[in-house]
Amino acid sequence: MIANTPIFIGLRYTRSKRRHRFISFVSGFSLIGMALGTLALIVVLSVMNGFDREIKERILRVVPHAYLNQLPLMQEWQSVQSQIKDTNELKASAPYIQDFVMLSSDFNVQGVELQGVLPQEEVKVSSINEYMRAGSLFELKPKEFSIILGSLVARRLNVRVGDSIIMTLPKVSITPAGLFPRSKRFTVSGVFEIGAQLDQSLALVHLNDAQRLFRYGSAVQGLRVKVEDIYQANQIIRSLSEQLGSGFSTKDWSQTQGGLFQAIQLEKRMVMLLLMIIIAVAALNIITSLVLMVSDKRSDIAVLRTLGMTTRQIMAVFVIQGSTIGFVGIIIGSIVGCLLAVNISTLIAWVQAVAGLYLFDPDIYFISQIPSQLEVTDVAVVCGVGFVLSILATLYPAFRASQVEPAEVLRYE
Repeated sequence: MIANTPIFIGLRYTRSKRRHRFISFVSGFSLIGMALGTLALIVVLSVMNGFDREIKERILRVVPHAYLNQLPLMQEWQSVQSQIKDTNELKASAPYIQDFVMLSSDFNVQGVELQGVLPQEEVKVSSINEYMRAGSLFELKPKEFSIILGSLVARRLNVRVGDSIIMTLPKVSITPAGLFPRSKRFTVSGVFEIGAQLDQSLALVHLNDAQRLFRYGSAVQGLRVKVEDIYQANQIIRSLSEQLGSGFSTKDWSQTQGGLFQAIQLEKRMVMLLLMIIIAVAALNIITSLVLMVSDKRSDIAVLRTLGMTTRQIMAVFVIQGSTIGFVGIIIGSIVGCLLAVNISTLIAWVQAVAGLYLFDPDIYFISQIPSQLEVTDVAVVCGVGFVLSILATLYPAFRASQVEPAEVLRYE
C-alpha cells in the first residue's frame, strides 16, 4: 500500500457524491461556516485596526508626545527650551500650564482639563489649530481671558463663540467674609473638534491668563515636547531629563493616553474571541459530517482494512477529508475577507450612494467612512487557529473509523 493512498482516498471522499444527501449538506454547511467565520474575523479585526489607527493619529496630532516638567515650577522655560532645542529626534517644544477646572454657563456645568498655552509655540507641537470648527488658536491673547472649548464641552454648556462662561478653580480665596472659590468670567473665542475624547474634556486659554489664574507669576509647569518617532518618545524625554540634571520629571503619551489604547486592544481581543465561536461551530459541523461519513462508509472501511490498510492510514483518510473541508473554507473566507477589508470604505460609499442614506452622518459621527487596516499577522492568526480547530475536529471521527472491525461489517454484506 503506497504512502499517499490515504491522501488520495481522503480527497476522493471529499468530492464524491454521498448516498445520503444530508451528509453532503452538513459538509457544505461546515465549509460555508468556516468561510464566513474567517471572513467576519478578518473584516472586523481590520476595521478595529483602522479605528485604532484613526484615533491614534487624531489624538497624537493634538496631544504632545511627551512632557518635561520641573518641580515645583519651571521658572526659566526659555532657557530650558534653548538647552534642548538641538537635541536629536526633538522637533519642537512649547510651555504649558495644566489643571482641572469647572466651567459653568446658564444651562449646565462641566468639568474639564484646562491648558494654558502660547499659540505661536503651541502650533509647533500640536495640530489642534487644524481642527478648529470656529475661531482660531491665535485668537487667544493675553489679558483678554478668552477660551477655546472642545465641541462636546461647548454642546453640553450650550454656548457658542462670543458667549460668556464662568470658570471656577480648585482653589479658594480668603476674605474677611470667609472662604470663597476662585472664579473668573471667560469669553468663548473658538471651538475645536478632533473626533476623540478630548472634545469632551479639554479647554485652552492663553498662557499669560493661566499664569494669572493660578498665580504662577512668570513660571510654567513645564514644556510639551514633539519628537520624530512617537514610539521612541519615552527614551528621548528621559535622555533630555538626564541631560538637564536633577529636579525634572517626565512622562510620555503612553502614560497620558495609554489607558485608551490598551482598552482598544482589549476590545479587539475580546471581539476576536467571540467571533471565534463561529469557526468553532463550523468545526463542530465537521465532526458531525465525519461521524455520518464514517457510518456511511463502514463497508468501504472494512474493504480497505482487508486490503492491508492500517488503523493509522484509516484515521489519516478521515483527517485529510475533514481538514480539506476546513482548509478550503478558510482559504475562501480569507481571500474574500481580505478583499472586503481592503475595499470596505468603497463598498460602504457605494451602498450609501445607492440607498441614498448615510450610515455615518458626519454631523453626528467623527468619521464619514469606515476606516480599515488589514494586518498580515491578524490574517495569519485567524487562518492558523481555524486550521488547527479543523484538524482537532477530525480526530474523534477518524478514531471511530479506525475502530471499525472488517469481519463484523462484512458478515452482513
